[in-house]
Amino acid sequence: MYAITGSDLDWTRVPDPEPAPDEVIIEVVAAGVNRADVLQRAGNYPPPPGASDILGLEVSGHIAQVGAQIAGWAVGDPVCALLSGGGYAERVAVPATQLLPVPQGVSVHDAAALPEVACTVMSNLFGTARLAPGEQLLIHGGSSGIGTHAIQVARAFGAHVAVTARNPEKLARCAELGAEVLIDYSYEDFVEALRPHGGADVVLDVVGAKYLARNLDVLTIGGRLVIIGMLGGRKAEIDLGKLLAKRLTVAGTTLRSRPATGPGSKAEAVVATLEGTWPLIAAGAVRPVIDSVFPIAEAAAALDRLTNGSAVGKVLLTVS
Repeated sequence: MYAITGSDLDWTRVPDPEPAPDEVIIEVVAAGVNRADVLQRAGNYPPPPGASDILGLEVSGHIAQVGAQIAGWAVGDPVCALLSGGGYAERVAVPATQLLPVPQGVSVHDAAALPEVACTVMSNLFGTARLAPGEQLLIHGGSSGIGTHAIQVARAFGAHVAVTARNPEKLARCAELGAEVLIDYSYEDFVEALRPHGGADVVLDVVGAKYLARNLDVLTIGGRLVIIGMLGGRKAEIDLGKLLAKRLTVAGTTLRSRPATGPGSKAEAVVATLEGTWPLIAAGAVRPVIDSVFPIAEAAAALDRLTNGSAVGKVLLTVS
């Protein structure tokens, strides 16, 4: 088979994957592009032990082969999957516990936009942050793949949504998806913007250090901050007095490094997503937001599109 390899992102021949007893082989139709891919290409985010060093954390396609222990899945089934790596390829091996059926109303190709964002949002907003109906959620990077998905899911669950984004065009797209408070971070302070709304009960943050102090300021009593990215740095001081006085919770999570099974695992995130998000997609309340699609041979251009700040929603690679 062929796959994208090396920092130059060459489309080259590599050995075909073989399924372990608990794995299936997916014939890949499309792969999602994520910032983790950008970091890995630059040498700043090595894959977990045992994972493929080929880029790609999510794919869609059809099952081509099943392992000896697999039940409930068959060759030809249309699926999408959460990966630890290996998605920029014609075929990929994935544990059956990380498979999701292509949801009703979504094409096999477009389903590649869902696994990473859907599992990230479900596990963090509802597992870690315990977001409840009627609460105010602040999403930093509302126009990103995660942001556009989180807006829709949070609104479908009855929460109010505020977002930060860079310009009026991106904020307008967020409003179309259901965001109610629109904050242009290029000139607005999100704490002041949310003051008339009573602050935020939950903050979903991809910025990290740069926003830490102000995130604590914007949170209400008992508020929860979930940090899932470090675009604004990894080290910052924290005011413990404010943390204690407001009874705040600060959590940091990643999805890729989670174990395959067990508490807090990828398998657990997949089950929660199937139960919580897939029915919303089938009902039309949530849809994949796709910014652009590139052929797999143009993976470098796809990564550039993600990193230059112009994308709204997911960037996809068409493999076959």
